[in-house]
Amino acid sequence: MSALRTDDDTWDIASSVGATAVMVAAARASETARPDALINDPYAGILVREAGTGSWEHMLDAGLVARIAEADSEVAVLFEHMFNYQAVRTHFFDRFFTEAVEAGIRQVVILAAGLDSRAFRLAWPSGTTVYEIDQPLVLQYKGDTLARHGVTPTADRREVPIDLRQDWPAALTAAGFDPAQPTAWLAEGLLMYLPAEAQDRLFTQVTELSAPGSRLAAESMGVHATERREQMQARFAALTANLGLDEPMDISDLVYDDPDRADVAQWLAAHGWASEAIASQDEMRRLGRLIELPQVDDESFSTFTTARRLGS
Repeated sequence: MSALRTDDDTWDIASSVGATAVMVAAARASETARPDALINDPYAGILVREAGTGSWEHMLDAGLVARIAEADSEVAVLFEHMFNYQAVRTHFFDRFFTEAVEAGIRQVVILAAGLDSRAFRLAWPSGTTVYEIDQPLVLQYKGDTLARHGVTPTADRREVPIDLRQDWPAALTAAGFDPAQPTAWLAEGLLMYLPAEAQDRLFTQVTELSAPGSRLAAESMGVHATERREQMQARFAALTANLGLDEPMDISDLVYDDPDRADVAQWLAAHGWASEAIASQDEMRRLGRLIELPQVDDESFSTFTTARRLGS
């Protein structure tokens, strides 16, 4: 059970779950700056620098990992792993959308879109509509910030400013969504912030709105041993103090570690989807970005699930 969450909590880009989007954007910006980058997100750095969260801006420092390594080599390895994971995850779901539009899908929904910039940075075919669902203040920050920098969407981008615990299907439909048309859905960096029952309800709603041929991609987080997590939290706190950095929030306080959570691929297979799952470490290994971590087992890694809605 999450320590900081309530059934009616809300947030902006600098607080609670909203601030985690800044962390992910910082990782994308860091990856984009690499000579061997797996992704290209020219807008991530803008969204991080103007968010006012402080701690995540340090991730834009190219020398950060080297500085960390001088103080704690194991933590430095974990930082490098985190950067690699975010790069591989983004690359995986970018490819998902590329394949979806190549198959003719022109309707896209990004659930809990946060600072996702795909509506601005991917080369969408003409006629593609990208719906972004998230908290109103989060979407407002992203849209206003990029507009100030003259950044325009590469698709028909439509904001759906609503909490996923509310009647988001009605809000999505009111924004122009057509449930009779195949849709490409994305649930990236989302499910861990939902209790098990809410995850089931979300996928039930997605299924009801999905015409045959629709596609879905989702990320499911792994389970980290409590003792190991607490040890690393203490080391992170000591490290940030040593380096004079702002201590970032403990994301584990925001997630629901629910033992009853359904396996996404299995749930979808039982509800009219053809699904398959890949372990994130296998995808990281395929792309040459896997770092062997001490005292970490396979259950600690996340899973990427993709699915296609059956029917005719």
